[in-house]
Amino acid sequence: MALRLVQVNFKARDDSALGRFWAEALGWGVSSEGPGVTNVEPRGMILPDPAAVGVDVVTIPDPATVMYRAHLDLASTSAAHQTELVGRLKELGATSADIGQGDVPWTVLADPEGNVFCVLEPRSIYQHTGPIAAVVVSCTDPRAMAKFWNAALDWTLHEVTDDLARLRSATGVGPYLEFVRVPEVTAWTRVHLDLRPYLRDDQAAEVARLRTLGAVDADIDQGDVPWVVLTDPEGNEFCVLTPA
Repeated sequence: MALRLVQVNFKARDDSALGRFWAEALGWGVSSEGPGVTNVEPRGMILPDPAAVGVDVVTIPDPATVMYRAHLDLASTSAAHQTELVGRLKELGATSADIGQGDVPWTVLADPEGNVFCVLEPRSIYQHTGPIAAVVVSCTDPRAMAKFWNAALDWTLHEVTDDLARLRSATGVGPYLEFVRVPEVTAWTRVHLDLRPYLRDDQAAEVARLRTLGAVDADIDQGDVPWVVLTDPEGNEFCVLTPA
């Protein structure tokens, strides 16, 4: 049994508008599985793709205040590309953001709904990730997060220290999933991870396995839905979708 990270889910006031921003930002296409949902994914991607990590934007009645527990890091290939990318993103509606980062080589921006993300300076580790270098989750104990998420996913653990845990698809392509230590994490986030079992695997069995690893059931007023909402050992919400 195994799970794979298939998408990063953004709660939004307007899924269509925010979806268009991220599609333009990443150079991807958009589709929709129904009202209030915009899927952002690489053009021509055939699902299921074990290496693909898309963006799913979902309208909810009140997305509340933006928190920064999880965010995207975008890759750049050169200093000139980083500058060009930041300029293009601002033309699309992104704005500069100050989260106390100080003098750093990366640029912190916020999308049109205020979700913070970073445009990184060129780094060799992200040279072949595609436009998303990493999905970054703030935490207080990266080693504990590495233990849970390494067991939860069929991804490969590349690095773990007191300050950082880094995983990536076992295929060696696509973005990294990173858990970065911070002094204190927020209690809630508008961004969460969606996991999916493989076609012949059993959703209920996967959920039961995650509970044995330390996941806890979560009620976010989701009602009667085909996915299961859980939290990891540090309270990060994530969903287990139906197999595909």
